[in-house]
Amino acid sequence: MPESTPFHDLAAFIALPRLSSLALSPDGTRLVTVVQELSTDRTRFIGALWEVDPSGERPARRLTRSARGESAPEFLPDGTLLFLSSRPVADPGEDGDDKREAALWSLPPGGGEASQLLARPGGIDEYATAAKASRIALAASQLHGAANADQDARLREARQKAKVSAILHESMPVRHWDHDLGPGVARVFTFPDPAAEQPAVVDCGERRIAAYEGIAVSPDGSLIAYGAAVGTLPDEIRAAIVVADAATGKRLRVLESPDTEYAAPAFAPDGRHLVCTRERRITWHSPGDVTLWLVDATDYQDPGRDLLPDFDQWPTAPVISPVPGEDGTPVVYFTAAEAGHAPVFRLSTGSGNVVRLTAAGAYTDVVVAPDGRTLYALHSAVDSPPTPVRLDAGAPDQQPVPLPGPGPVAALPGSVTEVHTTAEDGTALRAWLVMPHLACAATPAPLLLWVHGGPQTSWNAWHWRWNPWVAAAAGYAVLLPDPALSTGYGQQMHERGWAHWGGAPYQDLMALTDAALRRDDLDEERTAMMGGSYGGYMANWIATQTDRFKAIVSHASLWNMYGFVGVTDFPAYWMRRQGDPLVRTERYERESPHLRAAKITTPMLVIHGDKDYRVPISEALALWNDLARFEVPAKFLYFPDEGHWVLKPNNIHLWYATVLRFLAHHVLGEPWHRPDLV
Repeated sequence: MPESTPFHDLAAFIALPRLSSLALSPDGTRLVTVVQELSTDRTRFIGALWEVDPSGERPARRLTRSARGESAPEFLPDGTLLFLSSRPVADPGEDGDDKREAALWSLPPGGGEASQLLARPGGIDEYATAAKASRIALAASQLHGAANADQDARLREARQKAKVSAILHESMPVRHWDHDLGPGVARVFTFPDPAAEQPAVVDCGERRIAAYEGIAVSPDGSLIAYGAAVGTLPDEIRAAIVVADAATGKRLRVLESPDTEYAAPAFAPDGRHLVCTRERRITWHSPGDVTLWLVDATDYQDPGRDLLPDFDQWPTAPVISPVPGEDGTPVVYFTAAEAGHAPVFRLSTGSGNVVRLTAAGAYTDVVVAPDGRTLYALHSAVDSPPTPVRLDAGAPDQQPVPLPGPGPVAALPGSVTEVHTTAEDGTALRAWLVMPHLACAATPAPLLLWVHGGPQTSWNAWHWRWNPWVAAAAGYAVLLPDPALSTGYGQQMHERGWAHWGGAPYQDLMALTDAALRRDDLDEERTAMMGGSYGGYMANWIATQTDRFKAIVSHASLWNMYGFVGVTDFPAYWMRRQGDPLVRTERYERESPHLRAAKITTPMLVIHGDKDYRVPISEALALWNDLARFEVPAKFLYFPDEGHWVLKPNNIHLWYATVLRFLAHHVLGEPWHRPDLV
């Protein structure tokens, strides 16, 4: 009987529920997550809030339902549940104007109907609550010339009536990820009593760019800390943290340095100290480094101190326990990539002692129980989608306790194992290998090499966008390697590949591919390679270096590095790593695939979205032109309304369908069949 899982049917795969975010009530009895599911017409993903029982005894239950969806759950001290939604006030089930902006809504602690709590003319980007006070901080855009929300609303209405869409820029940048910046300016506000009939508002200043996110409110509501952008020249723009008086908006200090970026602020229980990430900015010679930093929130003379001077991985998302350690100092929980996983770690800031709490899988959205003894998080792995779990706050290398959540995936069309080998310089290398069920020595599976983006990331968690189980259901084995530049293997792994992106990373990928193909259940004659973003760059680079693969899929890829540096939305990173193309050209000449276009013979599928501002569409157009010029068998899948990631359900369906048919044609030797609707 043929195997049947949701991964064998693209429509069923796309319809699987997708979990994100966690919020814990002040008394620790309610855990809330966001579940995205398909709309009734199957053209959008819609988020809804679900409550998960922290004890694991009761099944999850749905809390909200609207045509526009809900996101970003947080609790007030009295147990009121907050969330963001662009639902209409009158009828949440009515879809209405697609341009409606997100507002802040609330659900009472004892149940009942949701009501709109706060709204801004330009919508609300993010918000934060205080642990022991009613004050709320939020980020929202406000037009130039507007001194308050009323003036902002009138200016927006005037622009709309005049049908003006123009944006006048006077500083960098002008775009971010998949959207234009402006005409509003990102600002941060606080509301001491958001439930008041006419809530007072305090303007705490400009953050310049909404993408520099992260807001924290001290437990007593007296201080706020938020991410902001500083710097003017393209290679100077960087992340800083602003600390302000929440009642007056007065800036008390700014954490910033020309060679350092600060982000992810979190207040200690004393309300006076702040923990954040501190990243040493990349340079021509250095790939940067990340640590956790402890600093006095208001004393501008305190330089702060490194909390992880001997920790060789890159910490993310610090969360502080509401209960100090035995020595009275803050206890911090964080995650970090580590050898194909992303464990939770416990840091005692007084002693500097670090304990790894989990051994396997990847964790996000960590929250701490009020008594400090229990953690909750979303756990995933290459073979497991995100699901809520419970952890002991102090036990090392534990297995998480799964909590009943909505939409578990019942079966996978294969299994996962690991591949190990050694690089030419002696570095230990590893990769995940997803194997289809029917692969064996008698019927070896074709192999797909998938290269992750970043490049400073890792294959360590579940992916909806690049899901290897869809390929496994089609009979392919999928190799998920972590080459040089990957996170989770110490600083040395970053440094190995920094000087030449097409050097050690490429060599590591080939070594891991060779190691995988020594298995007798893999077919070395039927292989293909795929990658997106940096993985797309590597797809293009591989195409110029070898003809060993039957096909290559290049998604959102860098092609002409000379042209890319001036059009990406993120020149600060690029200029510092690659150099000024008018002054220092050696890395452009050594690494740009377009200079080697004439060497490509492997059939290629080029995929790109027009709203991709990180790697603009010009890269795909130039690549497509060169493939045509040198008569390389190729196809171009173009999405006018997608960005760096393909996110709309039916476009996701077409992405997978086109990739699988392209591979079937060139790897399996099947006739080419054009996908439906394109």
